Amino acid sequence: MTTQVPEATFKTRVRDESVGGDNPFRWEEKTTADIFGGKKVVVFSLPGAFTPTCSSNHLPRYDELYEEFKAQGVDEVICVSVNDAFVMFKWGQEQGNKNIFLLPDGNGEFTRKMGMLVDKSNIGFGMRSWRYSMLVNDGNIEKLFSEAGYCDNGETDPFEVSDADTMLAYLKGTESAGVSEPRKAFVG
Repeated sequence: MTTQVPEATFKTRVRDESVGGDNPFRWEEKTTADIFGGKKVVVFSLPGAFTPTCSSNHLPRYDELYEEFKAQGVDEVICVSVNDAFVMFKWGQEQGNKNIFLLPDGNGEFTRKMGMLVDKSNIGFGMRSWRYSMLVNDGNIEKLFSEAGYCDNGETDPFEVSDADTMLAYLKGTESAGVSEPRKAFVG
């Protein structure tokens, strides 16, 4: 049984030279169908832009291995975070990101529907994404790597299986872990 990515709408900013001025961007809504339809996509999600592990390893390593992902038939590599479009854009600039599509999930809609929204109020972050990665083919989740220990206000931020090297090994057939199912969102 294959699980589909949940339906969500993302508020993104798109460069548009017709806007003019110092900030030639306009708002554009993108749906999960726009993002995942007819494509093979690697997605990784992390707690936040500008945070230590996300900035020193998670994003940079996916960017570094981008061409290897492409060689494995991946159309796009996407980083999702519960941050707004402005924060994601600035973070990408400061990171020197060249290849990864930084997808803002500012309201946490997609992350909540994935069952990956976690409360990190204990460190002043509020609601954020749990760290995970997945391979999505035409909107269907083929493989999900979720970090162990999912819980609200946890003391740790594990980073063992959602990394770029684990996903690349899986794509190359050198990683043998079974398929994980996405968490079911709590509705109450």
